Amino acid sequence: MEQAEDSSKATILLMGLRRCGKSSICKVVFHNMQPLDTLYLESTSNPSVEHFSTLIDLSVMELPGQLNYFEPSYDSERLFKNIGALVYVIDSQDEYMNAITNLAMIIEYAHKVNPKINIEVLIHKVDGLSEDFKVDAQRDIMQRTGEELLELGLDGVQVSFYLTSIFDHSIYEAFSRIVQKLIPEISYLENMLDNLIQHSKIEKAFLFDINSKIYVSTDSNPVDIQVYEVCAEFVDVTIDLFNLYKTQEIELPSEANDTRKPQKHQRELKSVSELGNGVMIYLKQMIRGLALVALIRPNGADIDNCLTIADYNVDTFKKGLIELWANSATKKTHSLQDNIN
Repeated sequence: MEQAEDSSKATILLMGLRRCGKSSICKVVFHNMQPLDTLYLESTSNPSVEHFSTLIDLSVMELPGQLNYFEPSYDSERLFKNIGALVYVIDSQDEYMNAITNLAMIIEYAHKVNPKINIEVLIHKVDGLSEDFKVDAQRDIMQRTGEELLELGLDGVQVSFYLTSIFDHSIYEAFSRIVQKLIPEISYLENMLDNLIQHSKIEKAFLFDINSKIYVSTDSNPVDIQVYEVCAEFVDVTIDLFNLYKTQEIELPSEANDTRKPQKHQRELKSVSELGNGVMIYLKQMIRGLALVALIRPNGADIDNCLTIADYNVDTFKKGLIELWANSATKKTHSLQDNIN
C-alpha cells in the first residue's frame, strides 16, 4: 500500500555533501526565505520533506550530507526506487573532487535500482565566481563526472548540469526545468501555450506555481532569463498588492425565512501592467496554485482590444487546463487502484 501511495506523488531527492547549500535552496525556493537569512541556518541532521501541489503532487526530500545511505540498516533500494529525480548539489567554491566521487557512486546505485530516474546536478554558489570561472568550473565538473561514470561503465547515463545561486533566479530556473521533466502532460501544456500565443498578441507565456515561482510549463519559444525574472517579480508584486485588500463579505440572496450569514466573496487574482518599453505584462489565476503570466506586445493595436482577446483566449486555456487536470487525476486514481489490487 505504501509503495502505491509513493508512486502517485513525484519525489525529488536533494543530496550533496555537508554545507553545500541544500537547506538554503529549500528555504529560499519553497519558503520564500530571503537569501541572506539562510546564512544563519544550521546544518541539517535529519531528512526533511517539502510538499507542494501544482499539476502534480510533488515532494522534495532533503537528505543530510553526513548520512551513509549504503549502511545495511538503511533501505536505500526503496528510497531510490520511488523517486523521479535525483538532484545533487555541488559547492562550486569548495574542493569538489570528493563530491564528484560521491555523486558517481550514488548514480551507479540509483541507476541500477531505478533506470528511469532523472539525474540533475546543481553547480551551486556560483554568485561568487566570475563569468569565465563559472564556465571553467562547469566544464571541469562535467568532464570529471563523465570520467568517473565511464570508469563505472555508466557512460550512457544522461546527467543534466545547472549553474545556480540563491541570490538570483537561476535556482528557480533550474528547478523549473527539473519539475517539468516529472510532469507527464508537459507536451500537452506546451502545445496549449503555443496555441494561446498564436491566437493572441502574446510574445511569451509562463505557467507559474505562485508560491515557489517555479514555472511548470512555457511555450516552445526559447526562455530568456531576464524575461523570466521580470515575470517572476511581477508574481511577487501582484500577490503583495492582492494581500493588501480584505476579502469583502457579501449577502447571498435569501427568502423571507432564510437567515444566511454573509459569505466571503472569492476575488480572482489578476493584474495587468505596462512596462517601460510598451510591452504589457499580464497575470491571471488558473487552478491549483497556478497563474498564467504573459508578455503582450500591442504593436500599435488598440490595447483594450488586445486585452479583451487575451482574456477570452486565456479563459479558453483555463478550461483546457481544468480538463487536462481532470483527466490526469482520473488516470492517477485508476493507476493507484491497480497497484493496490
